[in-house]
Amino acid sequence: MKRFQRIILLVLVALAFVLCVVPFLVPVPPLRNTVPPRQLADPDSRFVSVNGLEVHYKSFGQGEPVLVLLHGLGASTWSWREVMLPLSQFGRVIAFDRPAFGLTARPLASEWEGENPYTAEAQARLTVGLLDALGIPKAILVGHSAGGSIATLTALRFPERVQALVLVSPAIYEGGGAPSWVRPLLRMPQVQRLGPLLVRLLISRLEGALPSAWHDPGKIRPEVIAGYKKPLQAENWDRAFWEFLMASRPLELDKHLDGIVQPVLVMTGDDDRWVPSAQSVRLAEELPNAELVVIPNCGHLVQEECPEAFLQAVMSFLSRLR
Repeated sequence: MKRFQRIILLVLVALAFVLCVVPFLVPVPPLRNTVPPRQLADPDSRFVSVNGLEVHYKSFGQGEPVLVLLHGLGASTWSWREVMLPLSQFGRVIAFDRPAFGLTARPLASEWEGENPYTAEAQARLTVGLLDALGIPKAILVGHSAGGSIATLTALRFPERVQALVLVSPAIYEGGGAPSWVRPLLRMPQVQRLGPLLVRLLISRLEGALPSAWHDPGKIRPEVIAGYKKPLQAENWDRAFWEFLMASRPLELDKHLDGIVQPVLVMTGDDDRWVPSAQSVRLAEELPNAELVVIPNCGHLVQEECPEAFLQAVMSFLSRLR
């Protein structure tokens, strides 16, 4: 019996050693061939300081209404490339990169004071701060996937600044970060050290999963992949994305849908495997003032795979707001 206890003790000691020491022995090589985000800017890129953060955005058209486009997880202004110019026929269209994505600044934990810029609440305030910086009193927020959750949160927190919502495959009922019991584990120094490596692995898996976001993966051209990968040339993209993951929390927006008083267009592809179409159907039913458009033969990235149908739905919605 004592021998068995000694064996168990040795196993526990060995396990503790592995968990506590080995992570510090794993090499975390620095990113190679990265540059400051501004060096990756396009000719139509713009930058503005909002709440102490340098935000990358693009703007087309003028006048009203003003549409502000919020991209989803792992995306950037690039994901709106097919629809920005056509939408600008009806007013001003602005797309910006959310913190941790695109070419917006990626501060590390030691570099910001006060509020963590990667939290959902901070991103809602950043959205309104961008409106302030550009002199826009009110806008229509167009949010895709996780960007749809930020758009919804912004409408709840700042209803006087949001004229209407267009929610494209919005992540309202699921996602939002790790469960509460996991977060203390993520804060352990061992996990923190390996965070950038974990993020690099995650991003590589997301690239492999991109075809599942399309109904017809054959439409994914090489330049589409290149556009998604371009921000991975920015300095500290892995550490910033880790900070973003650490800051993510379930928002439980579904418990506050009755607070959305603005008109809402909910849009989904009928073959959305990332945010199942049934969730968008449910959302349109539970919102007080919403209409639903389901795009046939289309996946999660409606604005990219089916831009004509996307534009038709949005333009029809805009015409009814006047």
